[in-house]
Amino acid sequence: MRYQITIVLILVLTFQWSSAQPWMTNLDLAQDLALTQNKMVLMVWEDTTKYPYHVLVNDENGNAILIENLFKNEEVSPLIWKYFVPVIVNELAYESLYLDIKEKQSQEYIDKFNDDSIKIMDVHGHILNVKHTAEGYQNITTLIQNYGINTEFFALELKEYKEKKDFYSAYYLASKYFDFSPYVKEAIRENMVDLGLLYLEEASQFIEEVTAEDKAMLSQRVVLLSIQQYIILKRPKKALRLLNRLEIDQEHASNQGFLAFLYYTTHRILGNQKEVMTWKSKLSSVNLKKAQVLINLYK
Repeated sequence: MRYQITIVLILVLTFQWSSAQPWMTNLDLAQDLALTQNKMVLMVWEDTTKYPYHVLVNDENGNAILIENLFKNEEVSPLIWKYFVPVIVNELAYESLYLDIKEKQSQEYIDKFNDDSIKIMDVHGHILNVKHTAEGYQNITTLIQNYGINTEFFALELKEYKEKKDFYSAYYLASKYFDFSPYVKEAIRENMVDLGLLYLEEASQFIEEVTAEDKAMLSQRVVLLSIQQYIILKRPKKALRLLNRLEIDQEHASNQGFLAFLYYTTHRILGNQKEVMTWKSKLSSVNLKKAQVLINLYK
């Protein structure tokens, strides 16, 4: 698939001398570069660089090699730059960044933000690897295998959100993260969904700014997208329970199409053939293909 995540089966340290490209030190510029290069941002706090930061990298035989200091190694730096835009953030930036998340994010997210571990962020500063807890030294090979993501699939939505933050830019970016999650490794799929949920929550907050006649439609759309997470995370019975509780306004055709997509996909997964036929006729060819991607997760 053209947009699929870059999966590296074996990352090899060549041990040929090369000048390590210095890490960036401005988070805003790093995010802009990542947007241009379709990459994620790899971020650490500046204090982390003041002592030897041990990491592991796999050699050509799959053996983990200890790197004494991530920030001074000539071979690892080009490897990181190939898949991420690395940035070292000054501690003076901590307060403003923290104030932006302290009332919005979970304690788990804040703990990840605060610690000395490597943080993989999207171009808007949201952390992807929140649920990843390193045991011992972090393995750069594994980090690349899991998070070395080519973001071309949702590059347009990332750009539109950067240019204008409103309900639609936040919602469509959330939706794209959901659509992309089936293509990442299962070990980080929940992380990808959680990242989408951050934007979906933001979209719900923007609903107050839209016209009164649109509020009901957009609120329903947020609920429908939130239900999709349970299909992605292999909890179809919960998705079906939530769908059965909904009352979707018949006048909103787009929401009806989304509802049909969710019902059809859920019933296909659960093997409810009678219900499958009821909903299939209401789906577009695009949504049928999208449903099949989710169904394939269960095979």
